[in-house]
Amino acid sequence: MFTGIVEELGEIVRTTDTGGDSALVAVRGRLVTSDARHGDSIAVNGVCLTVVDVSDGVFTADVMGETLRRTALGALRPGDPVNLERAAALNSRLGGHLVQGHVDGVGEVLSREPAAQWETVRFRLPTDLSRYVVEKGSITVDGISLTVAAVGDDWFSVGLIPTTLKLTTLGARGVGDPVNLEVDVLAKYVERLLGDRAAGGDR
Repeated sequence: MFTGIVEELGEIVRTTDTGGDSALVAVRGRLVTSDARHGDSIAVNGVCLTVVDVSDGVFTADVMGETLRRTALGALRPGDPVNLERAAALNSRLGGHLVQGHVDGVGEVLSREPAAQWETVRFRLPTDLSRYVVEKGSITVDGISLTVAAVGDDWFSVGLIPTTLKLTTLGARGVGDPVNLEVDVLAKYVERLLGDRAAGGDR
């Protein structure tokens, strides 16, 4: 489990095809590897990956083909920056919201509107996810916990403060760039529970 508060801007070192519809991804991140061990979870652009090796500030993780196809990780190349976050500890503050690291879909940057102290960014939203996104609710974009400013049937917008623009990948994302999206898991649980009730399921 994560909080969507990016700890470090890391970098893709290499991606190696290991056959069998999988790949080994190496990521540089001095902070997140400072206490990382085999089996730990680290979110890379919002995708929960399991550490298989750590060496000199670089960790490697196995990534299944399904993950590469269903997220924007497959488009990353060596040298690309990535948002990194270690799994949350039970005694830490919940600065963002509950994030699983399970990407629900891939969106796209539609527009950017700079202002004096912030920037409004609009993203394409897969229509099957729109029912989970509400104004003033939470959404995760490339692993960043953000508050929804406005939402439509196939888009939503957020306001980015200078810190987010400077310390995460969203500061350099251009129109047309893909982003990983994870909706608030609580909305999906509520939908399931209400659906079961409507169908006459157990209360």
